Amino acid sequence: MNNILTTLLIITLIAIVGVLGFGLYTLLRGGEFSQKHSNTAMRWRVLLQGVALLIFALILWAGR
Repeated sequence: MNNILTTLLIITLIAIVGVLGFGLYTLLRGGEFSQKHSNTAMRWRVLLQGVALLIFALILWAGR
């Protein structure tokens, strides 16, 4: 169980870095179209960070 959660946490962290990179790229590109996508990407980043915290809490709970 702990291995599955650790793998999910790693996948989530990689997804967070990917979404952050995409959001920064679209932000730096500029323009109205890019600004909309950058905001959407940052919202996804916040959601994924919440998921990562939940998985981390489950790992700590399962290790008790």
